[in-house]
Amino acid sequence: MNTSYLKKDTLRASRHVIASLCCFLACFGIWSQQGDTSYKKKVLESSEIDLLFSYYDQDGVHAAVTGGEGTEALTDATSTIVLRMPINEDDMLTVDVGLSAYTSASSSNVNPLDGGLGANPFDASSGESRKDMLAYINPTYQHSSDDRNAIWTANGYFSSEYDYVSIGFGGSYTRLFNEKNTEISLGGQVFLDSWKTIYPIELREGFFDDRIMGIGTYNPNFVEFDKEQRNSYSLSLSISQILGKRLQGALFMDFVSQNGLLSTPFQRVYFGDVGDFFIDDFQLADDVERLPDSRFKVPFGGRLNYFLNDVVVLRSYYRFYWDDWGITSHTASLEVPLKVSNSFTLYPTYRYYTQTRADYFYEKEEALSTFQFYTSDFDLSAYEAHQFGMGVQYKDIFQNTSIFGFGFKAVDLRFSKYDRSDGLNAYILSLATTFVGN
Repeated sequence: MNTSYLKKDTLRASRHVIASLCCFLACFGIWSQQGDTSYKKKVLESSEIDLLFSYYDQDGVHAAVTGGEGTEALTDATSTIVLRMPINEDDMLTVDVGLSAYTSASSSNVNPLDGGLGANPFDASSGESRKDMLAYINPTYQHSSDDRNAIWTANGYFSSEYDYVSIGFGGSYTRLFNEKNTEISLGGQVFLDSWKTIYPIELREGFFDDRIMGIGTYNPNFVEFDKEQRNSYSLSLSISQILGKRLQGALFMDFVSQNGLLSTPFQRVYFGDVGDFFIDDFQLADDVERLPDSRFKVPFGGRLNYFLNDVVVLRSYYRFYWDDWGITSHTASLEVPLKVSNSFTLYPTYRYYTQTRADYFYEKEEALSTFQFYTSDFDLSAYEAHQFGMGVQYKDIFQNTSIFGFGFKAVDLRFSKYDRSDGLNAYILSLATTFVGN
C-alpha cells in the first residue's frame, strides 16, 4: 500500500490549515511562557515540514492471489507530509499524514473475469480490484523534562483503504543518563484492525459460469471466516550507548503478539488431492489461505556506527527474527555516507536478507485438503534477497531559499534495486525535502 500524489487544491488547503495551526500553536507557546523569565533551550526551536514522495515498482511470477503462480506486477506511489511543531520549550507535536495509491495486476485477479478477455493468472484483469488507495494520519505528542534527560511520547494512528481499517495508539518513555552518553527507551503500541472480507469471485455465494471446464462439478468445500478483526500488540526496548569519540552502538528487542484474522481472504490455494477446474486459462480456487489466528514474533538486533573521519561514516545494522509460525530470518545492512562537501553527501547502501519457510507454506498443489493450515504466499517461503542503493543529500546550510514562509533545509534523493531469489524484483525511488519555519 502506498500513496498518490496530492492534487494542487489539496496541497493548497493543507498549507492554509498548517499555517493557521502553526500560528495558533506559536501564540499558545508565547502565552504559556509569560511569567517565566528563565531561559531554557527549546526541544524544537521552530516548526519543520518534511515533504516525502516514494515510487515503488515490482514484478514477479508467484502471486499469492492466484495460488502462488501468476503475475506480481505492482506500482505504488506515496506522498507524505510530516509537520513538527513546538508547543512550548518542553513539548512538541508531530503530525504525519499520507496518501498511498497502487495499481496491482495481482489483486486485479481477485476477479479475473471482469476484464472481458480470456482469463489468465499472468495477465491483469481490468476490473476495479486492480487499484486501491490508503490514507493515514499519525499524530505524536512529545514532552521532555527540564533537564532533557527524560522524554515521554504518546501517539495515535488511523488508516483506511477499501477492505481494511486500522486504529492504533501507543507511547514510549526514554531516559538519558551518564552525561547523555547512555539512552534507554521502552515503548508499547496497539493496533485494532478490521477487514472487509473479500473472497475470490468463484468462491462467492451464487457464483455460476457455464464456461467452467473440469471433470465433475466444481463445488469447493469453502467456508467463510467467522472473524473480521486483527489485533496487534507490541512492546519495544532499546539501549543506545556512545562507546567512544568515534563509535556509537545500540541494541533493540521487540515482542509482538497478533490475534484474529491473520489470513488474507482473497489469496487462493490449490490442493494436490482435488481435481482442477478452469475458466479459460485461469484455475479456480480450491480454498483460500488458512493460517492460525495467533502469531508471536521476536526480532532483536543492533546498530554500530563508526566515524572513520570527517568524510566517511560506517553505519552497520543486524537483526535476527523468530516467530512461532516457523520463520527465522537474518537481516544485515551497511550504509557508508561520504561527505563530498559541506552541502553534499552520498549514501551508498547494501542490505542482505534471508529467511526460512513458514510451517504452513506450500507451493501450488502441494497442500492437501485434509490439512488444517496452508498458504501459497511466497512471502512466507524460504528465500534470500539483496538490495543495493545510492542516495544523495543536499543541505542548504544558510537556508537561503524560502517557500511559503519556510526556509529550505535539505533534500534527499535515493534509489534502490531489490532482488529476491524467488524471482521477485523491485525498484524504489524516494525523495524527501525538509523546510524550517523562519
